Amino acid sequence: MRKVTRRLMLLDTASLYFRAFFGVPESVKAPDGTPVNAVRGLLDFVDRLVRDHHPDDLIACMDADWRPHWRVALIPSYKAHRVAEEHEAGPDEEQVPDTLSPQVPVIEAVLDALGIARVGVEGYEADDVIGTFTARAKGPVDIVTGDRDLYQLVDDAREVRVLYPLKGVGTLQLTDEAVLRGKYGVGGRGYADLALLRGDPSDGLPGVPGIGEKTAAKLLAEFGDLAGIMAAVDDPGTRLTPAQRKRLDAARAYVAVAPRVVRVAADVPLPEVATALPSTPRDPAGLEELAARWGLGGSLRRLLVTLGT
Repeated sequence: MRKVTRRLMLLDTASLYFRAFFGVPESVKAPDGTPVNAVRGLLDFVDRLVRDHHPDDLIACMDADWRPHWRVALIPSYKAHRVAEEHEAGPDEEQVPDTLSPQVPVIEAVLDALGIARVGVEGYEADDVIGTFTARAKGPVDIVTGDRDLYQLVDDAREVRVLYPLKGVGTLQLTDEAVLRGKYGVGGRGYADLALLRGDPSDGLPGVPGIGEKTAAKLLAEFGDLAGIMAAVDDPGTRLTPAQRKRLDAARAYVAVAPRVVRVAADVPLPEVATALPSTPRDPAGLEELAARWGLGGSLRRLLVTLGT
């Protein structure tokens, strides 16, 4: 008997509602005048993703901690520039547009009422939740994100790919190993090493000074991985230029800790959660109340029709 495999779709939810917020006009408002452009935009995204890619299981992965202490302890500059300046004490708060912040609890309430699994784990980013669900998956996985950090999870052998939005979610880059090798010269496993060597200003990762993306890709092609590159630094017979050897040697302290920061966790203590794509709302009355309160209109109706079919 042929074994039936289930397709899992993992949403990098914050990445998608940020895109929805900036892609849908703020003139889209609730009856009381509150902007709901991110809420309705995200519902439209989910509707399109389900219609186009037919997942059996769908999980909205959340940032319970967008800047985990254990990452900051290793690299203090990690996402430091995103911390809200006015917040001087207590946990870090991420800079979020004033009209987006109030929409996030609405998004969470709507997902819960629909019955779409929503998972965030204290002390971890959504990337780590995605990484752990991916590691545990028994079938193909589609990761929907606008964050290239998750390219490190791409794995043709396990049918793991990243759906990277180019315009809304109607135009997606279906990112597999061939796409990565064509654009960056590395596969999924090599992408994290490439990222930590070149650095990433958007995440506050300094990288190795003087080692850009193309040089990093060439070093990885020649020496295999980060460990191989650092072993080559200690071997005078390897074909490193004097400048490369000097730069990598000077960056040993950073290179020693960066992998743990850059690589997504695969061992997050995930809660037990029902992940099957719902065909009917978990809480119809609650959903109806949310729809009226926030004016979710056609965005919600379309998604309900898609889920029902």
